[in-house]
Amino acid sequence: MLNISDSVKRNDFDDKIEGRALYAGDLRDRDMLYARIYRSQRQRARIREIRLPRLPEGYEVLDYHNIPGINRVPIVYDDQPFLAEGEVNYIGEPILLVLGRDRDVINGIMSEITIEYEDLEAINTIEESILKPYVYCFADDNSKIEYSFTRGDPDLHIDRAEKVFQDRFHTGYQEHAYLEPHSFTCEVVDDNIVVHGSMQCPYYVVEGIKRAFGWDESRIRVIQQPTGGGFGGKEDYPSIPAILCALGAIMTGKPVQLVYDREEDIISTTKRHPSDIRIKSYLDANNSIIAMDIDVRLDGGAYAGLSSVVLQRTIFSATGVYNIENLKVRGGAYATNKVVSSAFRGFGGPQALFAIEMHMENIALALDMDPLEFKREHFLRDGDLSSTQGEFRNRIKLDEIAEMVDKDSGYSLKRGSTGKEGETLRGIGLSIFDHGCGFTGAGEADLLKSKVRLMKYADGTVEIFVSSAEIGQGVQTTLGKIVSQELGIPLERVVHNYPDTRYCPDSGPTVASRTVLIVGRLLQECAMEMKKRWDEEEVEIIKVYRYPHDLAWDNETFMGNAYPEYSWGANVVEIHIDPATYKVEVDGIWTVYDIGTPIDMKIVQGQIEGGLVQGFGYGLMEEFDCINGSPRQKSLTTYVIPSSRDFPKPSIRLFENPRRKGPFGASGLGELPIVGVAPAIASAVQNALGKKVCRIPVTPEYIRELMEDGN
Repeated sequence: MLNISDSVKRNDFDDKIEGRALYAGDLRDRDMLYARIYRSQRQRARIREIRLPRLPEGYEVLDYHNIPGINRVPIVYDDQPFLAEGEVNYIGEPILLVLGRDRDVINGIMSEITIEYEDLEAINTIEESILKPYVYCFADDNSKIEYSFTRGDPDLHIDRAEKVFQDRFHTGYQEHAYLEPHSFTCEVVDDNIVVHGSMQCPYYVVEGIKRAFGWDESRIRVIQQPTGGGFGGKEDYPSIPAILCALGAIMTGKPVQLVYDREEDIISTTKRHPSDIRIKSYLDANNSIIAMDIDVRLDGGAYAGLSSVVLQRTIFSATGVYNIENLKVRGGAYATNKVVSSAFRGFGGPQALFAIEMHMENIALALDMDPLEFKREHFLRDGDLSSTQGEFRNRIKLDEIAEMVDKDSGYSLKRGSTGKEGETLRGIGLSIFDHGCGFTGAGEADLLKSKVRLMKYADGTVEIFVSSAEIGQGVQTTLGKIVSQELGIPLERVVHNYPDTRYCPDSGPTVASRTVLIVGRLLQECAMEMKKRWDEEEVEIIKVYRYPHDLAWDNETFMGNAYPEYSWGANVVEIHIDPATYKVEVDGIWTVYDIGTPIDMKIVQGQIEGGLVQGFGYGLMEEFDCINGSPRQKSLTTYVIPSSRDFPKPSIRLFENPRRKGPFGASGLGELPIVGVAPAIASAVQNALGKKVCRIPVTPEYIRELMEDGN
């Protein structure tokens, strides 16, 4: 086994308890080899020949022939190889794994590898993918994934409409920009593979190893090391570096470490899906929306990844917090020869919420109505159904949330006084939004079947065993507090370590704002049972998630409860635009969130502030684009992310509305703070300029373009 204590000493740590973490890249062994991935330099091509230099003793180069099992990442579709098999489909795709003791020698080998390519026609845009589906395929030999659903009788109401309004919106890529790049250290111990890594979903890696090597799960041990951020970027993608690192360890019999550098991480890892969303609304003589027609298109990149599930959330979220009883929704994710799009905090929700919030504002302005009042008239209320005709199981408090954020920010009072003030343009914008918590549809029951384990030892200590990963969101605190509160014992007596699949059951992935809601509730139920047996010296309680009897979902028609629970929120943002630089300066941020009952206020505050800043980056400054498949932004110098100095401290209010099924009334939080920021920012800029904002990020270049447009 890797000698962790030796690793600590070699990294100059001492024996004190300090706020330091041992990441996967910190682990060391005297026999350790290092690995680097040789990646495609072409957008789409056949590999005609690979020419390797003469390798020094102790150095190896591996390709897909060295993978004994199935060379495919196990996710939704089996279309993405761990290592390319004779063809590459995006710049940065893994082709070879280079191993050895000295990183400089490895870099020298990398520089001498040459590959002869035969370039093939590439797809760069959604439009090209739709027009040329025969050129490149993903998802079971198809170039697209498409879904649709209806609610009510939209065609009848479309024919009766008095007014029609339509908009088209575009959103771009977003890079996760986590502090720690992808990092893994693997070793073979007693004919078992042990994986230490930076990840959100240890059991995804287990499935990848089973697939790639044909090994039984009993021979696979995956340990999450402290992880420097994830945001969805370490959900499905870690299966690639983890399996390649494990391949090196298995082939050489030595510990192997694979750590991405920042440029490599940005170029090759997954991003938020770019989107093209078109909305057409039909109104009656009273200015009420009687029908909507929505078309969602996502850029899936070179492989399907999680595009199908992201697309589902986008189309289910496309009507936002509004009760649209007659609805047509179509959605597609399309293959392009660019970096793969996949999971990112909000998981398709931010794209949908930006589009619907701006569309509702545009209708209000065209009708010469106050946007907030127009939105209020269409809010979901108790007894209404979701876009997929699911029942809401808890009270909907949108009116109260809107009133609170309006009063806190002075939105209604300020709205009429914005615009040009001397040479400065001032604006204020508002968004109202929701986020479905948990896996889509019946996924929690059909796919995950989440399991948790709670142990009480003879000394009265209680230990939590779950695969839920701590990625900075505070899960080890929140789950510990749920257990300690239910048992009535001090938090110090509850132990919760990082997941290790040797001991932790599969509690499902750390995604979808589900950890507190689903896993926390299961642990609370374990604690309830443990209380009854507290007098026993040792107690083990295991619980498995059961789909609530009052939920229903039809995955063929997309009808029913798309999510087991919802959280709700509102943002107001006040800005001014520098007339010399066209830069947006944020003057004020007001937020109100309904997340049920908060479990830990410090963690809630951190999640909200972090989500807001990440959302501001998405809405204002984070640009990532490709020229012929090659990313223009390859570092955190050229890919600009916001800092704490870019925005004022937000006003954060919680509207407490306990949930019946959540632990102590809690709902999900992790993704809610990011989904509503971009439309609030865009609304404020639109208010300042008096011109429609139809895409994000709202960069200075885009603002200049709008200001110079005479229309």
